[in-house]
Amino acid sequence: MRNNEDRLGTNPAIQDASVVPQSLFHPPQTTGGASAQAPQLNFIVPTEFVQLPSKGKYYPEGHPLHGKDSIEIKQMTAKEEDILTSRGLIKKGVVLDRLVESLILDKAVRVDDLLAADKNAIVVSARVTGYGPEYVTMVTCPNCQEKSKHMFNLLEKLEAEETEETARPETSPNGTFFLTLPRTKWKVELRPLNSKDEKAILKMISGDNKKTDLENTLTQQIKMMVVSIEGETKRDVLNYAIDSMPALDSKFIRNQFSKLIPDMSLRKTFVCSKCSHEEQMEVPITADFFWPK
Repeated sequence: MRNNEDRLGTNPAIQDASVVPQSLFHPPQTTGGASAQAPQLNFIVPTEFVQLPSKGKYYPEGHPLHGKDSIEIKQMTAKEEDILTSRGLIKKGVVLDRLVESLILDKAVRVDDLLAADKNAIVVSARVTGYGPEYVTMVTCPNCQEKSKHMFNLLEKLEAEETEETARPETSPNGTFFLTLPRTKWKVELRPLNSKDEKAILKMISGDNKKTDLENTLTQQIKMMVVSIEGETKRDVLNYAIDSMPALDSKFIRNQFSKLIPDMSLRKTFVCSKCSHEEQMEVPITADFFWPK
């Protein structure tokens, strides 16, 4: 957690939280009919640094997170709880975006531009500081289908998965990287998906876009990733090339992309209380995550 006293110049005489001057919470006694002063409630919202899984490597030059391995956020307050309980924001599907936007101190950072892994890291950190590390939710056993409550400890190590530095491909100052495809031998420039892309993909999967079915969702994702092919950047040309791309090449892009782009691993060990089945499973992010009972 950041040392807010040094940054904001709070009273250095108050070092022990158990020793608080009474005048901080109570107006001074008055004599001779003088009116009492209003209580002084001085509280600085604590902040903390969240480690970014991307380490700032996939943001272009000029982006406020370019080359940064962490981001400073404030801890949740009543304002953020109002955001989390807003039915309008929940219905629109933007409640987590508004939460992250409210927590980030550097307002030059746009939520839509955040890499998905970095946004997830902020969300998890906010949940831990706001409601504690113990996350209890309903889980369905993959083996016997029994539904039961399970507690996940969010303080346990959350892996930022990425390949070894020596295995990384050629990169550009714009936060993109290059792959040579196995079948066509095309040199393809790719960019990581951000929060805006993630929302577009979820919209496609949910069926809100009637022109896009599940069968071509993967192709649409590749179109989002591809910046250029053999130096060509025209969108219509790229889309035609991707639609005509051999399956071996498109699969290669998906596989390499998942290995190269850092992600927040929310996988934890689950043990079924009924059949004792043990498995590494993705932590389900349900309503209980930010609305614990």
